[in-house]
Amino acid sequence: MNIIKKIKNPFLLFSPFLLLYLLFVLVMYTPVFIGDETRFLAYAKNLLQGFYSPPSPHIDLLSGPGYPIILVPFVFLHLPKICIILLNVLMHYLSVVFLFKTLQTFASFRKSLIISLFWACYYVAYQNMVRIAYEPFTMFMLTLLIFCLVKAFEDQTIKKSRQYIILSGIIFGYIALTKVIFAPVIVIMLAGSVLLWLMNRKIVNYRKAVIITIIAFTTFLPYVVYTYNLTGRVFYLGTGGDNFYWMSTPYEGEYGDWKGPLEINPVDNGNYNIPGAGDTLVAHHKKDYDAINKLTGVERDDAFKKIAVNNIKEHPLKYAQNIFFNIGRIVFHYPFSYAIQRPKPLYVMPMNGIIVTFMLICLIPTFMNWRKFLFPVRYMIFIALLYLGGSSLACGETRMFALIVPVLLAWIAYVIQKSAKINLKFSDESKTYVNS
Repeated sequence: MNIIKKIKNPFLLFSPFLLLYLLFVLVMYTPVFIGDETRFLAYAKNLLQGFYSPPSPHIDLLSGPGYPIILVPFVFLHLPKICIILLNVLMHYLSVVFLFKTLQTFASFRKSLIISLFWACYYVAYQNMVRIAYEPFTMFMLTLLIFCLVKAFEDQTIKKSRQYIILSGIIFGYIALTKVIFAPVIVIMLAGSVLLWLMNRKIVNYRKAVIITIIAFTTFLPYVVYTYNLTGRVFYLGTGGDNFYWMSTPYEGEYGDWKGPLEINPVDNGNYNIPGAGDTLVAHHKKDYDAINKLTGVERDDAFKKIAVNNIKEHPLKYAQNIFFNIGRIVFHYPFSYAIQRPKPLYVMPMNGIIVTFMLICLIPTFMNWRKFLFPVRYMIFIALLYLGGSSLACGETRMFALIVPVLLAWIAYVIQKSAKINLKFSDESKTYVNS
C-alpha cells in the first residue's frame, strides 16, 4: 500500500487497467456490425447530411443524438470500427480515474482505491466495451459529472466554483442527449431544486443546484425544439412505444421483457426462446401487431403506447409484477419470458449482488444522517434513484444498472468513509487469545 501511495498520479496508478482493457477488446473484437451498431452509425451519417431523423411519416427517434454526435468524426473520416472500440477503452479507463479523483475529495486513499479498483474490475460493464455502444461514453460522462459536482459545491461562493457549475450543467445535459431517460430526471430535479431554493434562498447550495439544472435543461433544450418541429409534440424525446407495450403484457408466463418485432420473434429474440415460444407469442400478440404494422413513425409509437396504457389500466397487478421482474433483469439479468436457461445471471450476480448489499446497508445511515451529507452526494443520490426508478417502468437490461454504478459507488464510499472502519489485519488481542 505504501508503494501504491507513492504513485500520486491516478492516470499512472490505473494505467495497468488501460492495458487490460486494450487486451480484452483485441481478443473479443469482431469487425462485423451487430445489434444497435448500425443504427448509431446511421444516425451519425444523418447528422453529416444535416438532419437526425427522417421526416414524417418515417420518424425514427429510438436514441438520443448525444452518442451519434461523438461518432460523426469517425464516420466522416471513414475510420474502421476498431477505432471506435479503442475510444471505448479510453472512456472506461478515464471513468476509473475520475471516480478515484472524486472519491479522494471525501474518502481516505485506501477506501478510494478499493472502491475504484472494484469499478475497474466490474466486468459486467465490459460487455459493451467491444461494441459501438453509448454505455462506455455515458459511464465516463457520469464519473466526470460527479467529479465536477463535488468541485462545484466545494466552495461556498458561486464565483469561485463557477467553472465547475457550468461544466456540471453542460455534462448533465449532454448525458440526457445521450440517454434520454435523464431528460425527465433533469426536469424533476430542476423543479425540486427551485422549490428548495424558494423555501430558503440563503442556502448557496440550493442556488447552485438551480443553476446547474437550468444549464443542463438548456443543453438538451435544442433537441426538444427539434423533436417538436419534427413531430408537433412537446417534450417528445423518443419512439420507444414498443418497449412499454412488451412491459405491459398481461399474459401469464410473460415477464415484461422486450421481444421486438413479432415476425422475427419466433426465431429468436436474443435470449434463445424455448421451442413453441414463437407460436405462443403470435397467439397472444398477433392481433395487436396486425393493427400496429399498418402504421409508421409517431402513429405506430402512439398505437403501442395506447395498448400499453390499456393493459396497465386493466391489469395493474400484472404490470406491478412485471416491474418487479424488470428490476430483477436490470440487476441480475433474470427472468426472461420463454427463455432457455443461460449462465449469464451467475456471472452478473456476484458483482451486482455486492453493490445491492452495500446499497441496502447504506440506506440506514443515509436516512439517519441525511442533513449531514455533503450536498453533491445528495444530488448524486437523487440522480441515481430517479434514473433507476424510471428504468424499472420500461423493459430493462443489466447494462442500464451498470451505467449508474459509478454514482452508486460514490454514495457507498461516502457512507463507508463516515460510518465504517476497514481493517484487514487481526488485532493483537485476537492473536493472544489464539495462542493461549
